[in-house]
Amino acid sequence: MKLRAIWITILVAALAFGPWSPAVFAAGEMFMPLLVYRTGPYAPNGIPIANGVIDYFTLLNERDGGINGVKITLEECEDQYDTKQGVECYERLKTRGTVLVNPYSTGITYQLIPKAPVDKIVVHSMGYGMTAAADGRWFPWVFNFPMTYWSQASAFVKYVGQQEGGMDKLKGKKFVHIFHNSPYGKEANPTLETLSKQFGFELTLLPVDHPGQEQKATWLQVRRINPDWIYISGWGVMNQVAVKEAAANGMKMDHVVGNWWTGTEVDVIPAGDGAKGYKSMTFGAPGAGFKIHDDINHILYEKGKGAGRRDGIGEVLYNRGLINAMLNSEGMRTAMAKFGNKPLTGEQVRWGYEHLNLTEQRIEQLGMKGLMRPIKVTCDNHEGNGLALVQQWDGKKWNIVSDWIEPMRDVVRPKLEEAAVEEGKKLGYTMRDCSKEN
Repeated sequence: MKLRAIWITILVAALAFGPWSPAVFAAGEMFMPLLVYRTGPYAPNGIPIANGVIDYFTLLNERDGGINGVKITLEECEDQYDTKQGVECYERLKTRGTVLVNPYSTGITYQLIPKAPVDKIVVHSMGYGMTAAADGRWFPWVFNFPMTYWSQASAFVKYVGQQEGGMDKLKGKKFVHIFHNSPYGKEANPTLETLSKQFGFELTLLPVDHPGQEQKATWLQVRRINPDWIYISGWGVMNQVAVKEAAANGMKMDHVVGNWWTGTEVDVIPAGDGAKGYKSMTFGAPGAGFKIHDDINHILYEKGKGAGRRDGIGEVLYNRGLINAMLNSEGMRTAMAKFGNKPLTGEQVRWGYEHLNLTEQRIEQLGMKGLMRPIKVTCDNHEGNGLALVQQWDGKKWNIVSDWIEPMRDVVRPKLEEAAVEEGKKLGYTMRDCSKEN
């Protein structure tokens, strides 16, 4: 397995697949591993995410001297979105002073969850991973803010209800969920099944095996069902094929909605004009018209210190990488307000995450006003209070076409708590009392 190392403080311009110099972990700095997939079938998705994360931390180091003066050193480990390789990356790098990891794979996240309390390393699966882990009483070391797959699925159904003229209009409608046949793809199914019973819509679940290049049989079933709405939970080449097949089979593209990992530029551009009208969920705005992008351009790319292509700035997954790195850094900054401006322990980072209160004012200070919503995390709620948006492809760019959508928390949270008890007991956990936490 090939390791690429980056010393963020001396990062020089690199091509998307370019090699970097070995990381040097200096005293007074904090180390964080990056589990990436720049090669393999999911590379088109993995590359912009990694570049966004790297650019944000590089910006902090170059512009601010790090987080409150504490520089961040990153080291990449290539896992090709493979669970076994991802766990090997984690095991290899955790001894380097790791206090936080972003797995970027639900399969890898599931494997790291039982390791987190033993290794005292925070697992942040931003908008993915095990939904049950959002109950911080059972999973103190795992965070999935700003939103879980279950909340996202409920927001999708709520959006459809708005489009149909009311939730009561969903009765008798036909829904199809086409999903990556993996832990990730299956996550939304329990919520969709619950909501189908509650609102009376017919639900068909259609799995697509890795990597998802062959979907002819799946879309023959879709044509036979003739659904009113299609929801897609895909990744990598599966997304490109699904969008192409939806268009080729005459689906109403504005009634085909991807989840937030099924709504990127690389998913729709290959379908050409056929992708026009396609929608997806998101928790962050697309585009490069934010102050954070100006800083990245001026401070990094104009000086040859950017991680990827300059024209990739503002892409959906690049922005998501920025948001992920920002949430990481703000969690650490919150911890430093209590423990001091110094390299943190895993326990201290965990405390910072549980007390993260990202306000609109702070988001504006970070140059991200309008890019995302405020987030507040608590001891018992590691999902936070995130909201969802719907974006639509016009053939050239993504445009936001909805207001912020509140998920059906009254449906999701009780189910989430039930699942947390079940999953927690499997791991031999006991529920902690959040009233005793400070």
